Amino acid sequence: MIRPFVPWPDPRLSTVCEPVADVTDEIRAIWDDMIDTMEAMPGVGLAAPQIGVMLRLAVVDASDTRGQAVRMANPEVIDAGADLRAHEEASPNLPGASAKLKRPAKVIVRFLNPYGMLDRREFEGLWATSVQHQIDHLNGRMYFDNLSRVKRDMFLRKVRKSVR
Repeated sequence: MIRPFVPWPDPRLSTVCEPVADVTDEIRAIWDDMIDTMEAMPGVGLAAPQIGVMLRLAVVDASDTRGQAVRMANPEVIDAGADLRAHEEASPNLPGASAKLKRPAKVIVRFLNPYGMLDRREFEGLWATSVQHQIDHLNGRMYFDNLSRVKRDMFLRKVRKSVR
């Protein structure tokens, strides 16, 4: 089921999400809805708070063929490479706006998989950018929160002006 997006500046988008205790059928159903919603955008990742679910759940699929979504509960970066990758980032919670950010080009992430087992996986390139972007959402941060204070203030002034 495709779910609606929470519009920025809804306070849920700046709230740290609750950890997932167990991977249940309910959690798996939320992941399925998240993948449907991500594919409908179309996008390369989605975090649960973007659709109003305040749990530490994320999905990413940066594959060329699609259908390769990785489902993660309680994802956390446990190692990041030194090389940075620049990418124009955006969010369906704030349509029509984007900013170029530099993030580690390679990360290792630990998470609960769909079987409830602790897993770790290395992500590279767009996959790495997307998973870091989703983890930011789970921590109550939007992509533009990673900009310098001056650039962030300019970005938000421009966004607020265009919303009027």
